[in-house]
Amino acid sequence: MNDFTQAILSAFALIARLDPELIGIVSLSLRVSLTASLIALAIGAPFGAFLAVNRFRGRQAVIVLTNAFLGLPPVVAGLGVFLLLSRSGPLGPAGLLFTPTAMIIAQAVLATPIVVALVHRPASLLWAEYSDLARIDGLSTLRSIGLIFSLGHGSILTAFLAAFGRAIAEVGAIIIVGGNIAGFTRTMTTAIALETSKGDLALALGLGLILLLLSIAVSTVALLVVGRVTAK
Repeated sequence: MNDFTQAILSAFALIARLDPELIGIVSLSLRVSLTASLIALAIGAPFGAFLAVNRFRGRQAVIVLTNAFLGLPPVVAGLGVFLLLSRSGPLGPAGLLFTPTAMIIAQAVLATPIVVALVHRPASLLWAEYSDLARIDGLSTLRSIGLIFSLGHGSILTAFLAAFGRAIAEVGAIIIVGGNIAGFTRTMTTAIALETSKGDLALALGLGLILLLLSIAVSTVALLVVGRVTAK
């Protein structure tokens, strides 16, 4: 019990004095996860809205496949990105493996299906209500998607926050493609796993507390902002 208490006190001390190693890990985690979430939003939101406003052969199969990717195991996604970026892979010459860019790609792969699913459902409901008006006005597919975005911006924000939550908590995929290199590709989740296995509970607990606070902050922002949008 004394060792555990000491580890907690040491963790708070690391946070209080802004330990350089801890700050570096947190900064990299935020940079990688925010970038991956924005990429997932840029790809997933238009695609989710496109599925809502268009009817084409195979559409239902695409929707089912997208929903299936919601349960994609992170290690499988990491393996796929690893094969893509490895020396013998199609993107091997770019030298992206074991870099933050590879980690961003892996997180974006995992987060994009979440954005598609969270945008598609509310977009479908909005389209059912406003599709006749859009057809009367002669809106193109692109302008119809713009209409859906303007009416459902709350769902867009929710999708982004969910994507960020998925990305920031990821560990399996980014270890595979990032290598958990100190000072270069080590994030909060990979550092927690490593430091716990080494017995350095102070740093692991410090990072865990920060990660927990970030998760609470994301959930709070989601509730407040979506609540305001709904109220309007």
